[in-house]
Amino acid sequence: MTNHSNKIEGQWLPTTKKEIEHLGWEYIDVILFSGDAYVDHPSMGAAVIGRVLESHGYRVAIVPQPNWQDDLRDFRKLGLPRLFFGISAGAMDSMVNHYTANRRRRSDDAYSPNGRAGLRPDYPTIVYSAILRKLFPDVPIVVGGIEASLRRLAHYDYWQDRLRPSILMDCHADLLVYGMGEKPIVAIADALAAGTPVGELTDVPQTALVRPLSAMPQQPESDSHIVLHSYEEALADKRCHAENFKHIEVESNRYTGRDIWQRTGDVAIKVNRAYEPMTTAEIDASFDLPYTRLPHPRYNGKRIPAYEMIRHSVNMHRGCFGGCAFCTISAHQGKFIASRSKQSIMKEVEQVTRMDDFKGYISDLGGPSANMYMMSGCDTDKCRRCVRPSCLHPVPCPNLNNDHAPLLDIYHAVDAMAAVKRSFIGSGVRYDLAMHRNADSHINDTNRQYIEELIKHHVSGRLKVAPEHTSDAVLRLMRKPSFALFEEFKRVFDAVNEREGLRQQLIPYFISSHPGCHEADMAELAVKTKKLNFHLEQVQDFTPTPMTVSTEMYYTGYNPYTLEPVFTATTKEEKLAQRKYFFWYEPEYRQEIYNSLCRLGRRDLVAALFGNTNGLRQNGMAGRNGDRNSQHGKRNGNPRRGKKHDNKNFNR
Repeated sequence: MTNHSNKIEGQWLPTTKKEIEHLGWEYIDVILFSGDAYVDHPSMGAAVIGRVLESHGYRVAIVPQPNWQDDLRDFRKLGLPRLFFGISAGAMDSMVNHYTANRRRRSDDAYSPNGRAGLRPDYPTIVYSAILRKLFPDVPIVVGGIEASLRRLAHYDYWQDRLRPSILMDCHADLLVYGMGEKPIVAIADALAAGTPVGELTDVPQTALVRPLSAMPQQPESDSHIVLHSYEEALADKRCHAENFKHIEVESNRYTGRDIWQRTGDVAIKVNRAYEPMTTAEIDASFDLPYTRLPHPRYNGKRIPAYEMIRHSVNMHRGCFGGCAFCTISAHQGKFIASRSKQSIMKEVEQVTRMDDFKGYISDLGGPSANMYMMSGCDTDKCRRCVRPSCLHPVPCPNLNNDHAPLLDIYHAVDAMAAVKRSFIGSGVRYDLAMHRNADSHINDTNRQYIEELIKHHVSGRLKVAPEHTSDAVLRLMRKPSFALFEEFKRVFDAVNEREGLRQQLIPYFISSHPGCHEADMAELAVKTKKLNFHLEQVQDFTPTPMTVSTEMYYTGYNPYTLEPVFTATTKEEKLAQRKYFFWYEPEYRQEIYNSLCRLGRRDLVAALFGNTNGLRQNGMAGRNGDRNSQHGKRNGNPRRGKKHDNKNFNR
């Protein structure tokens, strides 16, 4: 390892030759290529990896959003690194970033200056690595970030509508880092700096790589490894792929997992087990690094939308034990919560209050789920043995400590700061977690206090929560609680607002076309939400994203845990038929919905939705329905119809 530190307070990592010359560097240890603009913030992956390597004495440069369509000067301009090239597609999977649920190209990119689209290719992990391998064939390449992480094994690609092998088969990387990369990236850098050839780094935890078939275990399963069905077997039989996914998710959610092997063609993909969850000291060390919390000066005068959303926010923990079937958080960050210390959080809040544009309002004290801070199992030995994908579904784990007292302590400390007028909670709140009855009555009292204080003091006019659906059958497949619990939470929300004289709104998220959801389920959703006086705004069609249970059900037609068949709306017509019920209150959909309910034999729901049906008629409107679906497809891009939320699967 390099023994001297090159960090300079208030200074960004260099991005150009001129900046490197200004630092007086004679060499660079690691050059990172990122599909995102460079924002030096602890929520941005490239910045985190760069700062962590810097803190261990390495000289790191970043090349944000390199041009891959010209003479490739961006890939050449900094020369060769001493150790390796690092590649990340960015904070989102590039295909989720580029395309809507209907596979239409987006016109903007929240992680680019001025929201400009087109500054990264599809699959940057593959494109960037191919370019670097061609230009610098002898330099090791390490890929990471969410795109690589969630594509580390064979996966269904919704945008190409096919099962793809591990991304390592398509890119030219030597190693893939999955999950939160601080620990593996330092281990890789230290080994390479010590002179170990990259080809010998076969057992670094939380990495994946290509190995010869001769290295693959002959025994299909042991205490240290599991061998999946081969890519070719999964390609030929979707049931095999469904069986594979159960093993992948189980190993991803274990405290200490096993190595995973999958034969692909004439080689094997090896995914080494992950590191154990980060300790508070380890996560503090990452968040306490000298981030400027600002976009690089190269973007002066330009706005980066994703940064605007987080500039006055503070992330308090990583991981999520909710296990929602459509969400990738646990697959990437892990099921077990890694929480920062109060001291570390308060230090960052104080840094936010010193920002020139700070007006006294913290936009979010949150995390992947806002209210899992400092939560874990009461008996950690049981957690080490646990293979449940969710600590909340089908019922909350009896070993779960859901005490919200540490969270309230943070809220109170932040709100007591002279520079803070008010702090808000912008991350999603798991109301089922806060409302779960604990065996300890004191914890129940504290959790009631949390809910009341959340509603009274930390809502910026609108509180967004995610019941996702109203059908218990669909919710079971989603790994979400019964809609009855949301109705109970709404009663509490309304009561607190009435008592405090507040006029706040509760904004629920819902998903259509999720596996297991039929058109009649959406019709019932419309009726139930109407009775609660909701005109839905935050809605989306289900978007299959790599490495989720829901995606595997969508692709294979099986529930990976039971191997029972699952119906899924997959055609455009089926999806639009479900989606229209979100907008039952729009006059232009009344006739179409009426016809559909008659076709479904659900005239009981007609009266519930529309009351007097004078003027509506059932008259064989197949042609007109087709025209209406076409119009609805055009409306699908309207932001009021939830366009900005159809990345929800990835952003939670």
